[in-house]
Amino acid sequence: MWLAFAAGSAFFAGVTSILAKCGIRRTDSNLATAIRTIVVLVFAWVMVFVVGSQGQITQISGRSLLFLVLSGLATGASWLCYFKALQIGDVNKVVSVDKSSSVLTILLALLLLHEEISVCKGIGIIGIGFGTWLMIQPRDGEPLERKSGKGWFVYAALSALFASLTAILGKIGIEAVESNLGTAIRTGVVLVMAWVVVFVTRKPDQPLTVPRGELGLICLSGLATGASWLCYYRALQLGPASLVAPVDKLSILVTILFSRIVLHERLTRRAFLGLVLLTVGTLLLLF
Repeated sequence: MWLAFAAGSAFFAGVTSILAKCGIRRTDSNLATAIRTIVVLVFAWVMVFVVGSQGQITQISGRSLLFLVLSGLATGASWLCYFKALQIGDVNKVVSVDKSSSVLTILLALLLLHEEISVCKGIGIIGIGFGTWLMIQPRDGEPLERKSGKGWFVYAALSALFASLTAILGKIGIEAVESNLGTAIRTGVVLVMAWVVVFVTRKPDQPLTVPRGELGLICLSGLATGASWLCYYRALQLGPASLVAPVDKLSILVTILFSRIVLHERLTRRAFLGLVLLTVGTLLLLF
């Protein structure tokens, strides 16, 4: 059952990236993150009341609450970095770097959760690393920063780092907590963090306005994210983090398909080979 939830998480996460990219063309990425988190928070708490787990909030241990808060902070940092990278870089390249976080998740799961690394997982890690390197290479030999926008790689790499911490902290935090309730609590942490960042980084003369068309896309991306989160944390609760995370990272296939259709981004032969290696490497992590 965990595999079905992980696959659903991958689909909705892939759609999220495209909707977000289209919704932050003129909107500040931090503001967009804060707005979409409101949508995710509402979505999450609706699911809490649907399944009837709201009464369990007083039964959450201090340890579980701590790790849920830490997971929320890691998620907020990952989102802020990810959508900044999306705003200034190509979707295909940003997503490939972000999805490589599965490698770090496996290593952290080994160290902190004592989950084993098999030979297949070792080969898969190598495939993901080399595939990611191929996918981010510029088309015509220009420097990486000049091709896709200055700084996108740094933001994408930070997004991957915080995403891996999210998986580990989230796995620990929801061990004794209903998954929908855990998702809602950590989303509240993300919301507070996102709006603090908006007001701290906003210039005095910068209005908090969003074009109507982009606002709709941002809200839709929030709904997709909410669906992805609910599936992901249910999968984490049912299955091992070292397997759930790789399946979730297959959302890159959904993202690249829609980026071709909607944004008309094309892969070079080298990038396509990188995508194949990254996908095969991710699948090997399941064995």
